Amino acid sequence: MTLTAFPPPPSGADHNDLRQEVRAFLAEELSDFPPEKRAKSWNGFSRDFSRKLAQRGWVGMTFPEEYGGHARSALERYVVSEELLAAGAPVIAHWIADRQSGPLILAKGTEEQKRAIVPRIAAGELCFCIGMSEPDSGSDLAATRTVATEVEGGFRVNGTKVWTTYAHVADYMILFCRTGKSDDRHGGMSQLLVDLKATKNIQISPIIDMAGEHHFNQVIFDDTFLPSDALLGEKGEGWSQVMSELAFERSGPERFLSSFALIEELIRLLRQDATEAQQAEIGRLSAHLMVLRQMSRSVAGMLNEGKNPALQAAIVKDLGALFEQDIPRLARSLISRPAVPGGRDSYAAVLAYTELAVPSFSLRGGTREILRGIIARGLGLR
Repeated sequence: MTLTAFPPPPSGADHNDLRQEVRAFLAEELSDFPPEKRAKSWNGFSRDFSRKLAQRGWVGMTFPEEYGGHARSALERYVVSEELLAAGAPVIAHWIADRQSGPLILAKGTEEQKRAIVPRIAAGELCFCIGMSEPDSGSDLAATRTVATEVEGGFRVNGTKVWTTYAHVADYMILFCRTGKSDDRHGGMSQLLVDLKATKNIQISPIIDMAGEHHFNQVIFDDTFLPSDALLGEKGEGWSQVMSELAFERSGPERFLSSFALIEELIRLLRQDATEAQQAEIGRLSAHLMVLRQMSRSVAGMLNEGKNPALQAAIVKDLGALFEQDIPRLARSLISRPAVPGGRDSYAAVLAYTELAVPSFSLRGGTREILRGIIARGLGLR
């Protein structure tokens, strides 16, 4: 069996001055955010908030200055991301674009694509969605059936994507699809940059989650024409491109801080008169959180060095989902109080929302079964 290393983050990775600056900004901007609103974590949508962050230089932090970025390290970006998530800030309007779409375009895009798109991401102006999952295949990206057929001047696209977060308000999608035949299950695939506001013959339908909210969508491409310059990277290299993209998606602090509002509510209620047993459970929870944080920061350090820690990212994502999905169970075992959606009791309201949200945590970014297959292969177990 191959052992997988999580090297310590570089010294100085905490960037405490930056952390305090972000905390002060958030304390002012989110002063009227109740706990039940913070519980939505990075699913909160606000273009105005994303623009304010961009004005502070906290969007596109790692992008080169020539493309509107700030040439800061992945570890500095990690600090900002961590503080935003811990505060429950509404960041999804720029989150996907900043986390993975922008870096992918910078790595694989044409100069024209970089100039046209990346500075607008860094300005907090563009919302991206991810065109990967499909009906009947889900996280098995190699089973993708959406086809982009080459025609004069571009591609004709047919197929369906599902669980497409915020596609109904997004400006762009990066579409993973088949552009050719191959004997290799991972061959013949490419990525296309789709302007959702300007492209015809795209149908976007809502998928309402258990909390009654509209984050997910089904997106149908019906003889949809995309121009030749929509191709992102090399034709047929989509699989390797999407794997490098997923290292950004799976390893961040959003993989263990999505339920942080509930942890805060638990600690608030138990702070004064917790029993020894309750203190022990909170200690165990905190220890797990610290280990996940260290692993995630290790991945950020590897990304900062230009490495592709896809295996480590998959491990962080899988363990993070397990951790977060256990928090509502732990909360109920520690505090006997009904969960009431929309109630005045902030703990009960946060618990109610989190219980409805956590089933999706083992789906987004790759299902548990797919991730464990990736991990097993990476460890030489299959």
